Amino acid sequence: MEHRSVAEYLDNFLRYGRETAYAQRRGYRTVRWSYRKVAEAAFQFARELEARGIGKGDRILLWGPNSAEWVAVFLGCALRAVVVVPIDDIATPEFALRVHQQVNAKLLLCARGHLQPSIPALPLEDLAQTLSRHSIEPYPQVSVQRSDTLEIVFTSGTTAEPKGVIISHGNVLANIAPLEPEIRNYLKYERFVHPVRFLNLLPLSHVFGQFLGIFLPQLMSGTVIFQDTMKPADVMHTIRRERVSVLVTVPRVLQSLKEKIERDLADEGVLEDFQAKFRAAEGRHFLRRWWMLRLVRRQFGWKFWAFISGGAALDLQTEEFWNRLGYAVIQGYGLTETTSLISLNHPFRLGKGSIGKVLAGREVKLAEDGEILVRGDGVAVGYWNGKSPQSLTGDEGWYRTGDIGKFDAEGNLYFKGRKKEVIVTPAGMNVYPEDLEAALRRQPGVKDAAVVPLARNGNAEPCAAIILRHGEKDAETAVKAANQSLAEYQRMTAWLVWRGEI
Repeated sequence: MEHRSVAEYLDNFLRYGRETAYAQRRGYRTVRWSYRKVAEAAFQFARELEARGIGKGDRILLWGPNSAEWVAVFLGCALRAVVVVPIDDIATPEFALRVHQQVNAKLLLCARGHLQPSIPALPLEDLAQTLSRHSIEPYPQVSVQRSDTLEIVFTSGTTAEPKGVIISHGNVLANIAPLEPEIRNYLKYERFVHPVRFLNLLPLSHVFGQFLGIFLPQLMSGTVIFQDTMKPADVMHTIRRERVSVLVTVPRVLQSLKEKIERDLADEGVLEDFQAKFRAAEGRHFLRRWWMLRLVRRQFGWKFWAFISGGAALDLQTEEFWNRLGYAVIQGYGLTETTSLISLNHPFRLGKGSIGKVLAGREVKLAEDGEILVRGDGVAVGYWNGKSPQSLTGDEGWYRTGDIGKFDAEGNLYFKGRKKEVIVTPAGMNVYPEDLEAALRRQPGVKDAAVVPLARNGNAEPCAAIILRHGEKDAETAVKAANQSLAEYQRMTAWLVWRGEI
């Protein structure tokens, strides 16, 4: 039977019972929440909302770090058909107050440091004590339709007025539905690695963070581990200590982990030996690569096998590094306005360099200029304006993403950059900065690079800002070498070396 509310997945939470749903370090101890405990806290919070007279269509602000309490509040709101307005933990009080003024929130659930005198609030740290007066028995779901609003996610606003994206229960369910049968196909093998543990470094205030922190793990009784720090050493330590299976993060963390490994190998005097083995491992069977490069794999533990990367495109060099080591690098693509996922790589059928194949239930096409257009049940209801939603789409239902892409013959989608960042040369050719940046990053002397348009006689040409590795001085050689791998119309004739701090 088709789901109408995301709260219906609480049946899974009850079924998994004592299985660990969430784990998080707090001080010197690790706090673990079972699936049943999360469900019971959600039931209790729904009763707390009822006691406060907060019901269907009312809004609450949820402002705090990732935690099991955050998830329980979110699911409790879904039970009461109360609209969640998540705010990044790092947001400023001014931003939170502007959002509050827009949505007229009835309650603020937040970390104690975010309390605001002008908004009725309940600190997340006091949640357990507050809820202890309520029954833990299942709470009857308030009548909900798929079209009813689940949350309003504000996507900007540090200087401009915040813009809220209205996401319905149906929008989220449309993203989960195509993955459920795929996951069921592999559950018979899951018992050999049970439980699948996700280290989720993405904020739950973002839809992609919710997808990997709430909705996908419960389809396989997985465990989600939260931590505040993204320092490479801390991430590696947690992966090894908690026997993590999958790291969920942004491309920059994958790049930082790669750089840390290379620094550590250099400090130990074995970097050249590793690089020789790395080159020799190309094209070998993955089990053979595991053995050849075990020096690095040992640092992550033998249960760790995959990265899920989102939020931006991952450069090909970093993707190849982790693939060569025998790890799956799974990229997805989506926006808040599409309730996260548009396309996703299959973990066992990866398209190298791609952001995956379009998921079932949504249509994607490319405009004449290459812009990615999307329509389907995953496209959000509209933008919040306090009254009727402002539509995101045109008459035919297509949402214009503002991103440029292309498809290959196998149907893999490739991200080519933001539409506004495309450089149009005097010859009328489109140059995508991402392609040039990737070519520069492949050069041994280049640590990082960014390509921007340089105005010339009413047109533009690409200009590279290059960060050289320690001790390197020759940027011109790096640019010439990168140009050799590019088409003539893409080649860079202007560059500068960035010497400031990053």
